[in-house]
Amino acid sequence: MKTIVKEYLLITVGIALVALGLYFFLIPNDLAVGGVSGLAIVINQYLPGLTIGSLMFVLNIILFVVGFMFIGSSFGVRTMYASFGLSGMVWVLEKLCPMSGTITNDIFLELIFGILIGAVGMGMVFNENASTGGTDIIAKMLNKYFHLEIGKSLLIADFFVTILAGVAFGPKIGMYALLGVIINGFVVDAVIAGMNIYKKVEVVSSKGEDIKRFIIEDLDRGATLYTAKGAYTNEDKEIITTVLGKKQFIKLKNYIKEIDKKAFIMTYNVHETLGEGFTDIDE
Repeated sequence: MKTIVKEYLLITVGIALVALGLYFFLIPNDLAVGGVSGLAIVINQYLPGLTIGSLMFVLNIILFVVGFMFIGSSFGVRTMYASFGLSGMVWVLEKLCPMSGTITNDIFLELIFGILIGAVGMGMVFNENASTGGTDIIAKMLNKYFHLEIGKSLLIADFFVTILAGVAFGPKIGMYALLGVIINGFVVDAVIAGMNIYKKVEVVSSKGEDIKRFIIEDLDRGATLYTAKGAYTNEDKEIITTVLGKKQFIKLKNYIKEIDKKAFIMTYNVHETLGEGFTDIDE
């Protein structure tokens, strides 16, 4: 139960960041950087009586219905929560903090801030095995019926939205929107990678038994043992290998520093770890 609450809390924080980036930076500049939010910005240009938040809500309902008809019920509760939660947050911001114009009058600066804030939020949502819906559904349809890769399908869907932005707001805005789509993809990948980095640690020490006990009992992690031979001494040595989170690695390093200052430690960044004690291999 605690894990589920944590997951939905992270999703909520993520969609809140996406909503803030959209509402305060992208929407006032008509920067339709793909997705349902971008499509809503374009439609709002022709139907100003409808708010961006309400348009996102309606578009998500339409896309979910189409998705259920052509793909099946493969979206999941988390994606529905994230997509409709994002629409609701934008709608609430429109009611509580109406924007009369841009913050800085610098479209490039606001594009960068909007994308960075939103991409961090999207990375958090994707990392919890959810998505903000919208063009993800279109991408899945293109994947199913035209056998295109999901990444390429998503890029095509978002590119189509930026073309509409160029038609609605002019080529300058359209080109900025396309630039935003490209930057967003790189930043989202970087955020997800950063949130999932673990440390693979290899230790050679005369205090091997104490270190193994600390890893298993204090850090609650497993370890693998290898036997190697030193090239200089020609002696057999035991290598302790384990995978740890960043905080756990700091604890292990401090512990080894206390008991064996001559220990040899090697570390590697591991960008994805699946299996017992880490991410479920089926996710």
